[in-house]
Amino acid sequence: MRLFLVIFIFIFTGKKSYAQDTSVLISSSMFTINNEILIAPLEGWVFKKGHSTAWGNEKIDLTGWEKLKPTELSTISADENGRVEGWFRIKLKLDNSFGELPFGFKYTGWAAIELYVDGKLAESFGNSGANGKPYKEYQPVHRYAIPIPLEPGKEHLLAIHFVDYISFFPLPRRIKSITFPLPQKHKAGEYFNSLFSITRPNYNSDFENKLYLLLVFKSSNAAICFIMTILFWLLSYQNVKEINLRLITIFSILGTIYSSLRLFWLSPSCTYDIYMVTQFLNNLLIAIIFGLIPLVISQGLEQKRNFYLKLFLALTIFTGIFCGIYINYFLSFPFITISIISMLMSCYLIFRAWKSIRGAQWAIIVGFFALILFSTILLAFVNKISFQSYLILDSLPFISLPFAYVVYVSMRFREIINEVKENASQLVLVSTEKKELVDRQNEMLESQVIERTAELNQSLLNIKATQTQLIQSEKMASLGELTAGIAHEIQNPLNFVNNFSEVSAELVDEMNVEMEKGNIEDAKQISQDLKQNLEKINHHGKRAGDIVKGMLQHSRSSSAVKEPTDINALCDEYLRLSYHGLRAKDKSFNATMKTDFDPSIGNINIIPQDIGRVILNLLTNAFYVVDEKRKSGNGNYEPTVSVGTKRMWDKVEIRVTDNGNGIPQKVLDKIFQPFFTTKPTGQGTGLGLSLSYDIVKAHGGDVKVETKERGGSTFIIQLPVIN
Repeated sequence: MRLFLVIFIFIFTGKKSYAQDTSVLISSSMFTINNEILIAPLEGWVFKKGHSTAWGNEKIDLTGWEKLKPTELSTISADENGRVEGWFRIKLKLDNSFGELPFGFKYTGWAAIELYVDGKLAESFGNSGANGKPYKEYQPVHRYAIPIPLEPGKEHLLAIHFVDYISFFPLPRRIKSITFPLPQKHKAGEYFNSLFSITRPNYNSDFENKLYLLLVFKSSNAAICFIMTILFWLLSYQNVKEINLRLITIFSILGTIYSSLRLFWLSPSCTYDIYMVTQFLNNLLIAIIFGLIPLVISQGLEQKRNFYLKLFLALTIFTGIFCGIYINYFLSFPFITISIISMLMSCYLIFRAWKSIRGAQWAIIVGFFALILFSTILLAFVNKISFQSYLILDSLPFISLPFAYVVYVSMRFREIINEVKENASQLVLVSTEKKELVDRQNEMLESQVIERTAELNQSLLNIKATQTQLIQSEKMASLGELTAGIAHEIQNPLNFVNNFSEVSAELVDEMNVEMEKGNIEDAKQISQDLKQNLEKINHHGKRAGDIVKGMLQHSRSSSAVKEPTDINALCDEYLRLSYHGLRAKDKSFNATMKTDFDPSIGNINIIPQDIGRVILNLLTNAFYVVDEKRKSGNGNYEPTVSVGTKRMWDKVEIRVTDNGNGIPQKVLDKIFQPFFTTKPTGQGTGLGLSLSYDIVKAHGGDVKVETKERGGSTFIIQLPVIN
């Protein structure tokens, strides 16, 4: 029973009660190509959770310490605040193969540690808080080794006070020191292997060279990608329809950002949070680049972008986000899967378009297979090639496809130039062949133009003749409207002539009788009456002659000679002629005529028959509109037309006003246009106002209209006074 109890205690508590009795022997053959011996994965480490400054001494009781390598540290050791604090101890013994060499110690984690060598504090990395100052994580971007006093053939104790925290990103949560700021040539599960290392004297100089090469290569890669981005952006800006240029521009932009983000890792101020954010963006960019490759290939080979290519791009973006949050490691299964799918889809697109590939498109094919070749070599020989070779191969995949597109664009421009030259030569040949045909057609066209010109001239003459006929017809139409008024006006003086003639004949008979009787005085008195009758006959005869003269002037063409004219008498005469003309047509029509003549006007120089025609047209229209309003059935309506004249300094104003329905606003701008009329068909030619407007303008005057719907209209004629 006691034996069973001892065995049980040994099995379940032996690890906690481990005590280090032997040291770990290391030799110079354990140095890697990086001039370091990785001591973190060595057996012989012991660990105790918590903190005590005494745990760094050489001789202490190790009861309660557990056998645990730094590479095996996990979140189980964290407290409720996510803090992982404890001590690691290991005894090392260097064999005699090293010789008398100064050694160094290199640390690459984010945790704050304090290194004790043989019980003495050798170096502090960050601040663990043991000295009373706030905790500060270590920023291991510059992984230089510090010198430590190690002697071959002698046993040494390394004690490390380790303080770290569990990260909140990525998921699942883990200790921060599991992630490294520089590319590591280790398998995915060997995160902690290079946490602690023993280095050779030339390690720091080699590391400085590698850091310099890393800066040079990454900066150059970012610069090349940036230059190609600007180039492709300018090309796509000038060629908006070239979608392939836009896609390769996006590809180059992603490559530029990817290379620039990796430069953040080399900054001395790169904290864990900054590193993790840039690492997340780095993984996302790589995923998007893989998703864009099939689209770039498809567009470059002039194939249609189908739904599956867009779906794959969305899937790669989702994978990049997922891996950045939950894995935060590029060489994970999802990343490898999408990269293989991307390559296979691109190969399928190339295979499908193989027969149609021509000219500059071969540059895209070469660039794609170069990308595959460089990526394959990098993954296959990452642990077997030099650091310089690694940097070169790490840069080439991101610039191979954009560089291939540079070649594609240059070749494509050359093809376009050749096509333009060929088309130009063909165009010259076609132009030469068609030149004679064009000459013949020109001769034919010239003859046709001459014929059409003659026809147009004849048509123009016909139009002018027609216009003259229309104008003359308008004159005769207005003369016809005046006929009744003229007859009425002539009838009055003729009646006077007839009456006085009869009376004069009777007076002659009476005078003869008185002379026979010898009544000389009575005969003289009768002769004076006879003379007065003859004067009245002469007056009314001249009045009839004036009416006939006005009628003849109105009917014949204008003489274009201005004469001094009494504008008041002209307006009064045409007012009465127009009124009596309308009365002769319609005995039921009656209207009030008003005149307001300025006697100071006197005579003005006008072409009387032309201005008379204008006044007559306006008066005829005025009588027409008041008659139409009368016929509409308004019993209280009294038709009124008025004519007035007024002297206005250097102008004479003639106003023709009616109290009709006014002119609608929608037709007001058209009333002076030829052939436009508001009268029913057959009652107007539409030339009256147009001709009147032209006549007034020819006199240097102007015609205006003031109208109010259902409130009447006033036509205003302004004529210059020319002395």
